[in-house]
Amino acid sequence: MLEKSRLFTIPFHRSFADALVEGLIKRYDDPMTLAQGLILLPNNRSIRAITEAFVRQSSSGLLLPRMVPVGDPLLDDRLGAFLDPVDMIDPLPPAIPPLERHFRLTRLVKKVMQKQGRTIAVPEAHRLAEELALTLDQLMAAEIDPEQLTQLIDPMAEEELARHWQASLKLLECIITEWPEELKKTGQIESQERRNRLLDRLADRWQTQPPSEKPIIAAGAITGSPVSARLLRVISEMEDGLVVLPGLDNNMSDEEWQLLGPHERDPDTGIKQPSLESHPQFQLKLLLDRMGVDRKEVIEWDPPKNYHPDNREQAIRHVMAPARYTDRWRSLPEKERAFPNLSVIETAHPEEEAQVIALALREAVEEKGQTAALVTPDRALAIRVSALLKRFGIDADDSAGRPLSLTPPGLLLLDLVSLAADHFSAVSFLAIAKHPLVAFGEDRDLWRDHIRSLDMILRGPLLRNGLAGITAKIKEAVDHQTADPELLEWWEKTKIPFQALDQQFQTVLPLTKIVKILRETANQIAGEKIWAEAAGHLAADLIAEIESLAADHNEDMRFSDFAHVLRQLMDKQAVRPMTGGHPRIFIWGLIEARLQHADLMIAASLNETVWPPIKEADPWLAPRIRSELGLPGLELRIGIAAHDFSSVLGAKKILLTRARRDARAPTMPSRFWLRLEAMASNLHHADNLPYWARQLDEPQGFRPVTRPAPNPPVLDRPKRIAVTRFDSLQSDPYSYYASNILGLRKLDPVDAEPTAAWRGSLIHSILENWVKEDNSRIGKLKPRALAFLESINAHIIQKTLWLPRLLQAIDWIEGEVQKNAAEGRTILDVEREGRSQINGIELFGFVDRIDRMGDGSLAIVDYKTGTPPSAAAVKNGDMLQLVLLGLLIEHNGIKDIKGQVSAFEYWSMAQDLKKKTAGYSRSVLGSGKNALLPEDFLNMAEERFIRVTNDYLHNQTPFTARPHRGKKLYDDYVQLMRFDEWRSNPQSKPAQN
Repeated sequence: MLEKSRLFTIPFHRSFADALVEGLIKRYDDPMTLAQGLILLPNNRSIRAITEAFVRQSSSGLLLPRMVPVGDPLLDDRLGAFLDPVDMIDPLPPAIPPLERHFRLTRLVKKVMQKQGRTIAVPEAHRLAEELALTLDQLMAAEIDPEQLTQLIDPMAEEELARHWQASLKLLECIITEWPEELKKTGQIESQERRNRLLDRLADRWQTQPPSEKPIIAAGAITGSPVSARLLRVISEMEDGLVVLPGLDNNMSDEEWQLLGPHERDPDTGIKQPSLESHPQFQLKLLLDRMGVDRKEVIEWDPPKNYHPDNREQAIRHVMAPARYTDRWRSLPEKERAFPNLSVIETAHPEEEAQVIALALREAVEEKGQTAALVTPDRALAIRVSALLKRFGIDADDSAGRPLSLTPPGLLLLDLVSLAADHFSAVSFLAIAKHPLVAFGEDRDLWRDHIRSLDMILRGPLLRNGLAGITAKIKEAVDHQTADPELLEWWEKTKIPFQALDQQFQTVLPLTKIVKILRETANQIAGEKIWAEAAGHLAADLIAEIESLAADHNEDMRFSDFAHVLRQLMDKQAVRPMTGGHPRIFIWGLIEARLQHADLMIAASLNETVWPPIKEADPWLAPRIRSELGLPGLELRIGIAAHDFSSVLGAKKILLTRARRDARAPTMPSRFWLRLEAMASNLHHADNLPYWARQLDEPQGFRPVTRPAPNPPVLDRPKRIAVTRFDSLQSDPYSYYASNILGLRKLDPVDAEPTAAWRGSLIHSILENWVKEDNSRIGKLKPRALAFLESINAHIIQKTLWLPRLLQAIDWIEGEVQKNAAEGRTILDVEREGRSQINGIELFGFVDRIDRMGDGSLAIVDYKTGTPPSAAAVKNGDMLQLVLLGLLIEHNGIKDIKGQVSAFEYWSMAQDLKKKTAGYSRSVLGSGKNALLPEDFLNMAEERFIRVTNDYLHNQTPFTARPHRGKKLYDDYVQLMRFDEWRSNPQSKPAQN
């Protein structure tokens, strides 16, 4: 016997899907009766939840009723096709497809803004079009005709708006005037408008002609547009109709219920009391008001036998009470504010939070038959937890899937567009070359070998734009015999598919051409693999749809613009696996958790701006305008999130988690978390889980590392040393050992900032050519520098940034050389190599410049792009590179260069702090009474050279890491020597091995 009431609710402490299905099976003993029925649900995800509940509840098998999605609070899902039968007398026009709508609205936004004399970037136009689509949907869902917008707004009130809101409103008025005409051109209507008409027709038809499907059940709605409310009202009045709402609080006091709103304007003051849209019951009250139904008409759905209402419902009601009633918390009895089987965990950061959640889910698997679900709106956390669960061999069933932009096909397409947008930077190209889908038909191992060789070559400063920069870099490596000529042959074939991108990356192109180039390039470098499986199919459909739309609604843009647009479109496309994951471990979004429970519910990311979400401003309508139009306020999403949180609190066992800081800054606890802490007594903090999570990766013990001091045999020690490496040998022997004995070199990053070595090489080449080819003629250095800078394979930005300083420096150099010439000092030679045997060790190096002084002696000049060593450092014997070059001359180590060295100078291109210009010189001999005599300087250097080489190259002295505290040259080997592990212990003794 069916009850008289057709309106029901399932309280929070019962799983909506399971309770609904269990009740339906009991109500309709004949399986065929239920199979002939129709269940209207909010969205496609709800259908999945109800289907799985039928599977759980019908152990012997069951023919399922038809299930159709008829609405969604965020307007994301489409209606079932059955609502638009082919025999309809007055068929409705087709709805405009979402992507076509997006492109046409974008074009309209740009057109209207151009009419108003305003410019807008392509990515911004697409963003505004997306927001405009949402605003139009909300207007139509609320049955506000967009064309009547100007009549619904008081012209006087508009003048009170801020200027940016006035501009947005005027722009919106122009757009909504032209948009209906745009749709008429193609005979289409808005999908939301079509939905409204279909539901109205359905409601009218069912009032006079009941459907053949019986029973009719509308379930799971927590929000409702006016047209949805009318349909639910019709269903509730049908003999075979049932309406089942989730989480309606029938025991809430009438005073609190009426306070929620919406409220009418005060006839005397004209003031409208604001609604409490952030309350979890507000949307249900609004729905009942629109249905014209009193809350008392709604009864609980099929309560179990011997059923006693759980105190959990009272606790949920109290914790979500409107702010004016929270003072009652202090007087509540213990049982009405307690949440048994609820634990909370605060972690230091999101990584730890993910570890804790993964461990809790893994623990749930140990209990036979127990199910567990992570519920979070934070997709980054969900993806992180999913990855951590694989550590335990668990592939969680993630209902939300993964954005297309994060799948291999999506990433490759985005990388290709970014390659053109970034003007073929080495980083962008290597990202594509290393992509798992790319191999150009080669054996994968052979392809990796080529890419690794290319990676080594491309390290260093940014190259010139386009494929030409990469080609020139490879040729340079082959010419210098640092790369195999076979690599160049391979590259000439490999670059062919990228030539279309290379030729057009700086050009404004029609979108049709951009998409065609992208598709063809992807096909050539990845083949059919890029379009395979679920992600590939979705990517292929998206590219095909964009290409088709571009042919009819074309727009011009650059690849850099399309990079933003494509990512924006891909982010909205979710790729879901073809098969489910673990049968008992789930990752749910808020929509899924709204209608079902697991034995353990983990609500995560309970931080403000995440759960609940941040109140994002509508760029088109000011908050007051939205209120005047009757649109929901910006707190609508908070109220829905509050209802979802209440649903989680109704589970049997609950774990709430949050991280005290995110990647950027400390976080603020969710308002729901703070309410729970303030009201509930003795919340259980599950501190054991964070401890266990940390123990997973905690080392079993800690053995303090000692200062490394490798001690190879004398026979394995070098018998030659460069002047540039001697200072490393004496100040940090371990670094010398790592570089000159182990042969380890720090790799430059790809597309790195210009290094001192790069700038030094540049200035050395310019000055060498000026001396050798121009004979140091005044007036020739600047043209020589400009020509050389133009010829090198470097990015235009780096050339441009370095040019002003370079020109200042060469002007100073030219002036100094001219002044020196007037005093009888001339340039003798540049870039001369020298080598000589000293103490049985071959000392070798290059002298940047050798000058002949007026008295016949020699001066050694070393060019620096940065700050040169101080005279004190040289006098202490710490920086001896320059004097060792003089020692080579003294030992006749440089052919045809004879004479006594009387000057040692650094010529720096750095800023002269006194003159505020680039370029100054510094003598390492010092000046005044503290000046060193050249012969004393040379003798000191030779004695130091003999002592150091005796210690480290002739004898078996350990190459100790940083033996002299406070002295260091480079940090290239800090990680290798594990410096941070032993430096805090000054008593650490060198280890010898």
